[in-house]
Amino acid sequence: MFHIVLLEPRMPGNVGTIGRLAVATGCTLHLIKPYGFKAIDEEKVKRAGMDYWANLNFIEYENVECFWKKHPLSDRHFLTTKKADKLYTAFAFQPNDFLYFGREDLGLPKTLTDKEPDSCMSIPMVEGARSLNIANAASVVVYEAWRQNS
Repeated sequence: MFHIVLLEPRMPGNVGTIGRLAVATGCTLHLIKPYGFKAIDEEKVKRAGMDYWANLNFIEYENVECFWKKHPLSDRHFLTTKKADKLYTAFAFQPNDFLYFGREDLGLPKTLTDKEPDSCMSIPMVEGARSLNIANAASVVVYEAWRQNS
């Protein structure tokens, strides 16, 4: 239904959990290297994804430029960042939209969010909270997109 884009994920458990989310919601998972772990078949990835992993539709890319060659940036690419002023609930999602999530330690690159400010969205948090776990953030946004299209 939607495309979940993980840009340079660092933690295999998060990738496995998001893979499980993708299967449960009919999403395609796009994984953009470099990773913060050896390979997608690493035990921790599959353990978090459990038996869902065999049903996961995922595609790996060597870098973001390879991803954009196949899926050029457009107004249907949405960037999740805590630095955005606009909440994820303010966007009108459509099937086949691309929902981006950045590295667990750095988020999405500033060069990308600066280039596409109208596509940036945030998830509200209380004052002083640093961030959500990437798998939690992906769940929040994917289920909102799904809710809007159900």
